[in-house]
Amino acid sequence: MRNFREYDIWIDAMQLVQDVYDLVDNFPSNEKFILSSQITRSAISIPSNIAEGASRATEKDFARFLEIALGSSFELETQLRIASQRNYFTSSELEFLLNNITSLQKRIFALRKNVLNK
Repeated sequence: MRNFREYDIWIDAMQLVQDVYDLVDNFPSNEKFILSSQITRSAISIPSNIAEGASRATEKDFARFLEIALGSSFELETQLRIASQRNYFTSSELEFLLNNITSLQKRIFALRKNVLNK
């Protein structure tokens, strides 16, 4: 069994969740159940799928959950760009989060590729 807590991508995804929550805390109240909810669900999905995938018996199953985590990261990126267009936070906040997301996406992709090549 894999220990998901030892994966750097899981650790960084958990930090991303915290960063996202800090960001959406400042969204307008009319977005609390719309975009901010979508954003937090996407962010939470990333480390959750890494953890769930790590529990799976086969490499193929683990790779599938990494693929889902990767998809959630792209969903999160899109939602953050929408929120940015609505001027819910600064461009520097967006850039910080997108840099972290892009790094995470590359590393999830690389791990998935490595897992599939075993």
